[in-house]
This record gives sequence, structure tokens and C-alpha cells, in this order.
Amino acid sequence: MSKEIIHSLILIFSIFLGFIFPKSNLIKYELQITAILFIILYLVKKFFKYENSKTRLTESVIFTLIIVGIVFSTGATQSPFFFLIYFLLFSLSLLLEPIISITSTIALIVFFILNLPENQGLKDLLPILSLAFITPFSLFLGKEYQENQKLRLKNQKIQEDSFLFISLIIKNHLKNIKESVENFLGDNDLSNIKKSVNRIEKLIEKYEKNS
Repeated sequence: MSKEIIHSLILIFSIFLGFIFPKSNLIKYELQITAILFIILYLVKKFFKYENSKTRLTESVIFTLIIVGIVFSTGATQSPFFFLIYFLLFSLSLLLEPIISITSTIALIVFFILNLPENQGLKDLLPILSLAFITPFSLFLGKEYQENQKLRLKNQKIQEDSFLFISLIIKNHLKNIKESVENFLGDNDLSNIKKSVNRIEKLIEKYEKNS
């Protein structure tokens, strides 16, 4: 099973938990549960590397539980905090794979529709339909972010390799200069020192131009 499918299933389950939370007896402990989730989020971000996919997944699950729980417990589509759902979709596409925004949107639409009272008009459906329109933007943003991250890592790797390569060459030239100085016999050694210095200068100039 691919990573995208696993992440999608986990987030769908998180949305389901956020959906049933206001209908359970746990709603009495909403503030305490929210505080515990924020503490877990703080500990995860403090003690684990952000680049770790498990860390980003944990962060996504906690955000989903908190935001969906708040929205469903304060009126669902009528909630004054419904706009947080938009931020959630954008956040998920950045934290995880961009495709996650699509699966999360479908799950949210289904759960919102299931939560609607009977005989609802178009006005009550508009917030739900708006999720479908915002999904392409979050998908595009997620893809752009991932491409920029890949490009940044690639450039960083190239710079590190270039720096290592040039450092080794300069180190070798400096070693030759040191040997020539320690065993200086005349014009021949002086000429070798000048050549090594010129090579080092050219390497530094070339590195600065390519950086």
C-alpha cells in the first residue's frame, strides 16, 4: 500500500473522529482534549525532526482533529470558524502529499452532508460546495511547494559537492606550497609556489561565479 493511500486513510479516520466528537460525551472535555493535542504537537515538534514524514503526519492528524472538532461542535456549515477548513486543506497539501487535499475534501464534503438537517436550501450547501472549488488551488500549491523543496535540496547538494571538491583541491595546492616553502631551494620552487597560488585564485573565482 502506497504512502499516499495510508496517509489518506489516516486523515479520513481523523475527520470521522472530528465528526462524531461533538455527538459523544467527550464534548464535555473539549478544552482539555484540545489542550492535550496541542501539548502533543509541541512535544513532537520539539523532539523530532520536522523533515520526518511521521512527524508531518502527526502534525496533520492533530490539526485535523482540532479544526474539524471545533467546526462541527460550533455549528458545522453554520460555524463562524468554518473558514478554518480552508486553511486545513492548504496545510495538508503542504505538510503531506498534494493529493491528500483531494481525499480530505471528499471526506469533509461527505461528512458535512451527512451532518446537514433535513430540508436544507442551496444557501446551506454553498459552504460545502466551496470546498470543491478551493481544492484545485491547494493541490496546485502543494505541488509547487514540493517542486521547490526538491529544487532547493538539489541545489544544496550541488553546492556541498562543489565546495567539498574545491576544498580538497585547494588543500592539495596548499600542501604543495608548504612543501615548497619548507624545502625552498631557489627560483624553481618559487615558480611552483606562484603556479599553485594562481590555481587557487582561479578555483575560488570559478566557485564564486557558479555559486
